[in-house]
Amino acid sequence: MSRIAIIGATGNVGSRLQEEALRRGHTVLAIARDTSALEKRDGLGAQDVDVLDADALASALAGHDAVFSATRFATVSESAIVEPVKRAGIRRLLVVGGAGSLYAAPGQRVLDLPDFPAAYKPEATAGAVFLDALRRERELDWTFVSPSAEFVPGPRTQKFRLGVDELLVDGSGRSWISFDDYAIAFLDEFERGAHLKQRITVGY
Repeated sequence: MSRIAIIGATGNVGSRLQEEALRRGHTVLAIARDTSALEKRDGLGAQDVDVLDADALASALAGHDAVFSATRFATVSESAIVEPVKRAGIRRLLVVGGAGSLYAAPGQRVLDLPDFPAAYKPEATAGAVFLDALRRERELDWTFVSPSAEFVPGPRTQKFRLGVDELLVDGSGRSWISFDDYAIAFLDEFERGAHLKQRITVGY
């Protein structure tokens, strides 16, 4: 089993990644600004770290086999994650992506659609910038995992589809994935390593 550090482990997605990793027998270090609400559990450690403090983050990450990043793109740039990961001597990085950089049609990103909500535009745009920076990264074995348009609480069905750069839409025209099924797909990708240096997406 692997030693995984999860940055942003107390959020909606990070907490699901933590649960799925522990369920599979991995050892997890939960990293967040405040981890005091986390319960003590076998296989789970916790450390309070300001993700923008590169020295503290690199120190916390040292000794792990992989890093999962579940941070907000509007406040945490690609370099704020990648540089500490490299300094810690870790090659495997998986990033919780966004749907905005997926393509709804050839040459048309979701975030560029006329009806894309203005309130989400800064985060989606920053996510696209983060992905572009990763695509220039040569040292790390990274994977950027984009959810579908609706990323919400829901069932753990263990039934979903994977895509690459196109938005996934179900038979009713809805593009969505639950946090729990996303976490399953994320851990599957970590364990299989089927999409190194690529972006993938998950949806029903």
